[in-house]
Parts: sequence; C-alpha cells; structure tokens
Amino acid sequence: MSTVSRRGAPSPRELTRVGDRLSFVYLERCTVHRDDNAITATDADGVTHIPSATIGTLLLGPGTRITHQAMAVLGECGASVVWVGEQGVRFYAGGRALNRSSGLAEAQATAWANRRTRLEVARAMYSLRFPGEDPSGKTRQELLGMEGSRMKECYRRESARTGVPWKRREYDRNDFSAGDAPNQGITAAAQCMYGIAHAVVAAIGCSPALGFVHSGNERSFVMDIADLYKTDVAIPAAFDAAAEGEEDMASRTRRALRDRINETGLLDRCVRDIQRLLRYDDSRDEADGQDNMTLQSDGGLHVTSGRNYGDEPIW
Repeated sequence: MSTVSRRGAPSPRELTRVGDRLSFVYLERCTVHRDDNAITATDADGVTHIPSATIGTLLLGPGTRITHQAMAVLGECGASVVWVGEQGVRFYAGGRALNRSSGLAEAQATAWANRRTRLEVARAMYSLRFPGEDPSGKTRQELLGMEGSRMKECYRRESARTGVPWKRREYDRNDFSAGDAPNQGITAAAQCMYGIAHAVVAAIGCSPALGFVHSGNERSFVMDIADLYKTDVAIPAAFDAAAEGEEDMASRTRRALRDRINETGLLDRCVRDIQRLLRYDDSRDEADGQDNMTLQSDGGLHVTSGRNYGDEPIW
C-alpha cells in the first residue's frame, strides 16, 4: 500500500461535485478515524461510516478527536474541516477551503477593491436584511440610518411577540451580566452568529477581513455575513430565550439559536447568499474539470503555467 505522501491528488473531475455533497456534516463527542476512503465516527452508540467524498465541510464540535489518516483522506477528497463550538456557534480554527478554485476569493477582492462595487454589495446586503426596502442610490450614511431605525423596530416587534419588556439596547463588553435578559440574549446570539458566519467564510475560501459594511477588523466580512440574519434568526432566538426566564441566558440563547439554525438550514443559506452578493457562479469551476493554475501577464492576460516563456512570445 502506498503512503499518503506518494498518493497523487485527485483532479477536480475525479472529485464529487459540490452540489452532490452533504454540504455541512457536524460531529461531536466522538473519535474520527479513517476506514479506506471513508471516515468513521466512534462514540458510545457505536461506529458510523461516512463516505469522505460526499462531505463538503466537516464541522468538529466539542469532544471530538481526529486522526492524521482521517485528515489525509479528507484532504484528498477536497473536503474542508472546521473546528467549532456546539452546533457551530463558535469558530476556533479551519483547515483548507472546500473549493480548489480561487474564483470566489477573487470575486470578493475585486468587488471590495472598487469603491463603487463595494457600495453596491453593501446595498445588496441591506436589501437582504430588510426585505421590501429599496437601498439603491442610498449613501452609506443613509444605509446606517436605515439600519438604526429597522433594528429598533425589530426589538419592539419581538418584545410584543414574546411579552418580554424592552427598554433599549445596552451592551458592556466587560460585563455581560450588566444587561437585562433580552440584552444578554442579543449579545450571546450575536457571538454565536459570528461563529457560524466565520465557519462558512473559512469553508468556502473567502477572506474574513474584506468587509463591505464593516471595516478595519480581521473579521469584517464575518460580521457583514452574520448581520444578514440578525433580525430573522438571532434576535428572535434571543427574545425566545428571555421569555423563558432570566437565568443562564447565554446557554439558553445558544441552544435556542442552535435549533433555529438547524430548522432553517442557515449554513447552506449563507453559502448561497455570499455567492449571490459577490455575483459568483460556481458552475464555471465545476464545468472545467481541471485545476486552472495560470500565470498573470500584461493587460489582464492569463497564460498557461508550467511553461518557460523566456524564448517564446506570450501572444
């Protein structure tokens, strides 16, 4: 049997299409091994076999251990591995991105590098956050004003729905317990959403730092994506938890958010929304069937790599 170091990496054509994979597989409190071309998850209930080629992104939750051979077969199959908190509500570390192409990262960088397109993506983000609103033509100051009024409206709506009293948004980063129950829940939900968004951004190969609404932080784009689901996922979960009582708000909010994330298929929705916001069509990568490693030349020309151009013209 050949060693891992001697195995050739499969071409994209040999890999299972992204659309045919299981997208995100979450494991916790188990040991992950390799069995031929599958991985196994061993816990108190026994052994579960998972074909590695069908995994898009493997999320490793609390209490998991994974072997070197398991990581090797996941790498060969082009799967991404992310270490997360319970049900993905914390991001700790990430392995290689799921995609072999740089197309999505380049689409993000291209849109971010131009002020006009950066503002267009920001407007599209506000359109996703507040359906029925028309942010086209609005300045950034106007977008921020729109966000402020819509967030206040969301807090009032959720307070009326759950019967939880609401005064105003108060957050002390140095003292979580200083806020009342709904404020604690909103803070806990926001942190969870950052973990979810960071796991997705890392899995698909985007830059966490290149934000379109937020800026200046290594997780600016993560915060952009997390905010897309603040009013319809995070804040309702926080008020639901607050309606059950004031004790242990952080843990109960995480559990409420975990259930809502699973029910709504939020991880897959994140991927689709990012691709749409960046106007990226991944069918191009899948259709090529090969690694598209090129060299950049003048005038935006890309030439084939692996060749010496010293004695022959590029054109």
